[in-house]
Amino acid sequence: MIKPLVKLSLIALTLTCSNLAVQAQQGVVTIEQNKDIDKLLEYKKDLRTVNAFIIQVYNGPRGGAESAKSQVSSLFPDWSNTIEYEQPNYKIWVGKFRTRLEADRALMKVKKSFNNAFILQPRTNK
Repeated sequence: MIKPLVKLSLIALTLTCSNLAVQAQQGVVTIEQNKDIDKLLEYKKDLRTVNAFIIQVYNGPRGGAESAKSQVSSLFPDWSNTIEYEQPNYKIWVGKFRTRLEADRALMKVKKSFNNAFILQPRTNK
């Protein structure tokens, strides 16, 4: 009767020790990321804004475009503004808005200073 009890105890002890050894494992994980992934993410962000809505505030000769650009820069410093040239006129574009709703809200602010402003979605050369 003692022999089966000793065998059972040894088996239980062996299983317990092996179970503890399996659970006691620790490791260190290191992630090696290719540096081109960051460039790819930046490129993807640019692709999202390719179809952005913008507001055109001016269309005309260069002298007026430069004064309108400086006025836009002082009135709306948080939005980007650019001068675009389409023969024979210069255009001032303000902002890059992801949705039409954002552009409409911004247009309401811009119209207070530029009555002829309107929203457009420029074509891109791909």
